[in-house]
Amino acid sequence: MLDVRRLHLLRELDRRGTIAAVAEALTFTASAVSQQLGVLEREAGVPLLERSGRRVVLTPAGRTLVTHADAVLERLELAVSELASAREGVGGPLRIGTFPSGGHTIVAAALAELARRHPALEPMVREIDSARVSDGLRAGELDVALVHDYDFVPASPDVTVDEIPLVDEPMYLVTHAGAPAGGRGATLAELLGPYAEAPWITARDGTTGHAMAVRACQAAGFQPRIRHQVNDFRTVLALAATGQGAGFVPETATTHGPSGVLLTELPLFRRSKVAFRAGGGSHPAIAAFVTAARAVVGGTAGEPQE
Repeated sequence: MLDVRRLHLLRELDRRGTIAAVAEALTFTASAVSQQLGVLEREAGVPLLERSGRRVVLTPAGRTLVTHADAVLERLELAVSELASAREGVGGPLRIGTFPSGGHTIVAAALAELARRHPALEPMVREIDSARVSDGLRAGELDVALVHDYDFVPASPDVTVDEIPLVDEPMYLVTHAGAPAGGRGATLAELLGPYAEAPWITARDGTTGHAMAVRACQAAGFQPRIRHQVNDFRTVLALAATGQGAGFVPETATTHGPSGVLLTELPLFRRSKVAFRAGGGSHPAIAAFVTAARAVVGGTAGEPQE
């Protein structure tokens, strides 16, 4: 009989690429991970791993087993959800991941809604870049998370994670108030082109926001000259207001922007979603968070529950 915990390790090796990365993510030693994968090979009766230089890669049989592991672990997640639904009330810990702007625009209000409707729930929030959410969910560090993707940086398909759309919003070019304004209906190249030689403010390297900014500028025909790297859109607005450069912010960040900035709507969108482990959407706590987040986005938070 194949051990489901060892299947989990094999799946993580397939996603993370190295035994060291699996060990770090799941708080094991590398030798313990290697030992457990060796036991899984003996259980399977065929080689699952092979050496490729200094790396260990999956054999065709190993990749086949990962496909089955995805299905098995999704089914277990569904079983956990159904058992939780059999209990009375919604309570216990709920580990929530969020990108920075989602924390103060959606999550804080969603937690207030959860406290009103489900006082026994114990939410715990962790800020995390959307690119790392899948790893956090599979490792059990998170139960649910806000994620986003952008035009030019679509989310990579991941069968281990389910997502529910939350809100689509346009992106804005933010510059200081004295900068030239773009006209309605202008192309991305026409809107960004005047800033080809300007300094730019982007999110930190390695984040989806950074990749979006670089690719959008490249699509407009130039490589951005990045001066500042910050993840907080409020800081992007403040820096732009003092003439420190041009940047990108989503529509939700423009509501309380400082004076002295010029905001130009772009033909570019950010799509925010709620993500959770595949099969976990019916878990009462996760479903409650989805409902609360939708209420915040839809402006119905605080209304009586039907």
